[in-house]
Amino acid sequence: MADDFERMWADLAPIGRSSTSGGYFRQPFLGAETELRAWFVEQAIARGLVVEADGVGNVVAWWDTASPGAAASGAASSGAGGAVLTGSHLDSVLDGGAYDGPLGVVSALAAVDLLRSRGVVPLRRIGVSVFAEEEGSRFGLACLGSRLATGGLSWSDAQELRDRDGVFLADALASVDLPGGAGWPGGGVLDLSGVGTFVELHVEQGRDLVDRGAAVGVASEIWPHGRYRFDVTGEANHAGTTRMEDRADPMLTFAMTALAANKQARLSGSRATFGRVEVEPNGTNAVPSRVTAWLDARCASDAELADLVGAVTRQGTERAGRDGTALVVTAESVSASVAFDASLATAVAADHAGGDWPVIPTQAGHDAGILSAAGIPTAMLFVRNPTGVSHSPAESATVPDCLVGVSALADTLERLAGR
Repeated sequence: MADDFERMWADLAPIGRSSTSGGYFRQPFLGAETELRAWFVEQAIARGLVVEADGVGNVVAWWDTASPGAAASGAASSGAGGAVLTGSHLDSVLDGGAYDGPLGVVSALAAVDLLRSRGVVPLRRIGVSVFAEEEGSRFGLACLGSRLATGGLSWSDAQELRDRDGVFLADALASVDLPGGAGWPGGGVLDLSGVGTFVELHVEQGRDLVDRGAAVGVASEIWPHGRYRFDVTGEANHAGTTRMEDRADPMLTFAMTALAANKQARLSGSRATFGRVEVEPNGTNAVPSRVTAWLDARCASDAELADLVGAVTRQGTERAGRDGTALVVTAESVSASVAFDASLATAVAADHAGGDWPVIPTQAGHDAGILSAAGIPTAMLFVRNPTGVSHSPAESATVPDCLVGVSALADTLERLAGR
């Protein structure tokens, strides 16, 4: 198992990695992410798994011991209780870390290898999934592939999404060679109706497991979170000749709004981040005419999330009134709180000989949250991250911890899929 995991990890290490920062640029339907998807298909075929793919970049490799070589479909499951699905995603944030997403995919393949080495013959089909555009780094909507696969997003809405360069999602899909063909084949995406359980392994995005001294943890819930676009408009003018009292400067409104977001999040124990800003006309010697910024907000409850965004919006609007500018806030994506299946989490946490793994909440969004919200019993495994840093080149995990994660995932899959 160790050789399989380390070999696969070495295969992925150089793909999409920046030679300057060491971070990864694996944006959906571009060179690096497309190469990774092709790599996954090759790995699946080499293992004799049956590949099912759609036209939006989602792929599942099925291990079906009940009917080897049969056409795969999530709707046709082996044994009572439905198929068992695992996996994660291969795309990254801009200049992201190596582990966020790919660790779950590589670990899932390694878990299948481990189960086979144990002589396990599952009664239910096991699928290893790769969902497209989980990060939302190109088209702005997180978990795009899993939302489409579960019916949480319609194709009519999805195909109108555009990236920063104005490229429509439909055109981006048509420009790459996807395993399932480009576009919207056969009127639909992957059929997950026969999936009885989903288990996602992921690197931890924080230091909880470090503080607990545990290599692996199990998720209890995902905080509600959303992405909100703040459009602040003012009046472009000369930076030198325009008196300060004569300006309608949207940058001032935005700056005070960002400070308000920071204060409100700290007061409530929540999270608020303005991580992306666009300025027009973006000239050094010009007062801006527009500032567009995106707020990422996360709270312990849906009500707290609404309160946080409402408070930031009110303070920004009040400041705009003083600055002579205008503020419009648009919710681009909002995900409600997700409580994972408690009995499943308890069972997964107890799936090893050394005592129960800790059960912890997460403030990060995942495809697991989308599948859980769609009614599929779902669990998540976390692998310890020594730095506690994520969405950054400093994100890491040790090989021994990763192998513990593979073993924990294999144990879970064996119990769920039967013998």
